[in-house]
Amino acid sequence: MTRTALAVSPHLDDAAFSAGGTLARLAARGWRVVMATIFTASVADPRGFALACQLDKGLAPEIDYMALRREEDRAAAVALGIDEPVHLPFREAPHRGYASAPELFAELRADDRIGANLADAFERLVADTGPDLILAPQAVGGHVDHIQVVRALRGAQPPLPVLWWRDFPYTVRTAEPKEPLRAIFAHLPEQVVRLDAEAERRKAEACGAYASQIGFQFGGREGLHARLAAEDGVERFRLQGRLPPELHDAGFA
Repeated sequence: MTRTALAVSPHLDDAAFSAGGTLARLAARGWRVVMATIFTASVADPRGFALACQLDKGLAPEIDYMALRREEDRAAAVALGIDEPVHLPFREAPHRGYASAPELFAELRADDRIGANLADAFERLVADTGPDLILAPQAVGGHVDHIQVVRALRGAQPPLPVLWWRDFPYTVRTAEPKEPLRAIFAHLPEQVVRLDAEAERRKAEACGAYASQIGFQFGGREGLHARLAAEDGVERFRLQGRLPPELHDAGFA
């Protein structure tokens, strides 16, 4: 029977950046891998900070930014060797009232009530995919969208096991990145996944598929490859539950 892994990605790049090598390894071992991204909705005629978030990527205002990013996500899935990705129709934080970059990493807005809708969506997603393993963020860095995803996913009481990933590149931007949900994960054992050369190659190709983000996040492709090389072929998680026995010899240590 084919096993299923479900990766719950806040944005169109998070799963590949943080756990792409693990997803590639699972796919190579015959797992069905579903990469589901939450905040992917296109918003017509963006303004203010929402518009600035695409202009600072060098994209003209008339471009459908999220449609472009969804296409990048499909290319990343091909690079990882996984199924067509799933795109949920929720709006990113700049379209929910967060009006500046600092606000994206501050407290949740009192009027940001997206959590209840996300919890319902996660329950349906789990029911539809029947995962044997879930991968999801720890919200390292403190982005409000990542925090909303963690809280809602936990509220939906997902089936175990869950591998909670450390959110790259927030993990490498400062020596001590912000971890607003540290208390939730600190007691869980660390799970290290060591990537083989093929998984590293696939991850690098998948990350590079998000062309609209590479300059902003890493200063270009050379910066991306330097950051990935610095990770030394390792992805780190916190494990909730017990891994299926067949993964004990698959780079999971």
